[in-house]
Amino acid sequence: MGLAERRKREKESRKAAILKAARKLFFEKGFKPVTVESIARKAELSKGSVYLYYNSKEEIYAQILLNDIEKFNRKIENLFNYGDHAPEILYKLSNIYIDFFLHDTELFRILVTYMLHTEDMNLSEEVNHHIVKMTNVAITIIEKIFQYGIEKGDFPPTVNLRQNRNAIWGLLNGIIALHLFTGDVATREERIRSTVKATLEMYVRGLSDVNTRAKA
Repeated sequence: MGLAERRKREKESRKAAILKAARKLFFEKGFKPVTVESIARKAELSKGSVYLYYNSKEEIYAQILLNDIEKFNRKIENLFNYGDHAPEILYKLSNIYIDFFLHDTELFRILVTYMLHTEDMNLSEEVNHHIVKMTNVAITIIEKIFQYGIEKGDFPPTVNLRQNRNAIWGLLNGIIALHLFTGDVATREERIRSTVKATLEMYVRGLSDVNTRAKA
């Protein structure tokens, strides 16, 4: 391994250590109490070393979000490659979303903190725009599923795409938030999956009933 390659790997390793340490701190303490100094201590680096890679804790926070949102977006890229009906695709999306946060509860809390306290984080307009843009990829997928369902005859043509998209997005996040940090850890996954499945089935059944009446 050459010197340049070694330095590159060391740089990536330190950046990863900073993000890992920051993620833990943001999860444990929330956004405001965390400082660059506390992140440096957690990562076992000097404060100056952190500033070599990131200008502020806001930039670190944003990078954590962006990295993980991009990972999720890659997981849902091929949802429409199976020729399923829209409800089946909706169930697949929900399972991928649940899996993502069950394996990373830290991310869910960080994401919710961002959504609820965006204005308190002093992120630049450019960074905020980038995060919103990346998050909207997942939200837009839900809208595409409903559009696909209308075209395939699974859902009535009167479906309001935006309203139903927002309803499903809120449903998923609400149920995960309700169970992810409360109750018996041993039953957490079963509670989340069964509640999401039952609620989505009820939601889809309601749309199907509307569709049946419209065709009658």
